[in-house]
Amino acid sequence: MDQFFDFDWRLGIDGLSIGPILLTGFITTLATLAAWPVTRDSRLFHFLMLAMYSGQIGSFSSRDLLLFFIMWELELIPFILYTAGGSVFLLLGVLGIGLYGSNEPILNFETSANQSYPVALEIIFYIGFFVAFAVKSPIIPLHTWLPDTHGEAHYSTCMLLAGILLKWERMVWFGSIWNYYPTLILYFLPG
Repeated sequence: MDQFFDFDWRLGIDGLSIGPILLTGFITTLATLAAWPVTRDSRLFHFLMLAMYSGQIGSFSSRDLLLFFIMWELELIPFILYTAGGSVFLLLGVLGIGLYGSNEPILNFETSANQSYPVALEIIFYIGFFVAFAVKSPIIPLHTWLPDTHGEAHYSTCMLLAGILLKWERMVWFGSIWNYYPTLILYFLPG
């Protein structure tokens, strides 16, 4: 039976992702211990902490663009109201990369990264990724959700936000630039 999307549960660890995976485990453990005892809605709190942790590990180790998007959204469940707008741009960029140039969409990282795209299309895909990462990183002027989140969230959640999520966004952003937009590097980097 033919699948419309070549979606597989592909996970792997490389030299770039091993550090953040270990840091995620360490900080999540500290944040969970620091939150003890949670007195209000402890089941919901621990569910959201586990969802964020699972999404973080999944997004660091995913080797499939659609799985990456799903894990990205999973780890941001507690902040979904703030960051849903940026997700639309990421989804459009992921689908654009997956749908370009073949009758069957390909969402495998390695296959997609080795495919060449016209410069104009590469710029359009990059803008989608850039807006998504700019909202979630956050970059001025799209940073207005961050102070509210730090003010309203539990302090252990703030540990995860400041210790992992904000750094992770930038790592993934720069990793996607090198992998998917090599032509843009030639045009926009000095030298």
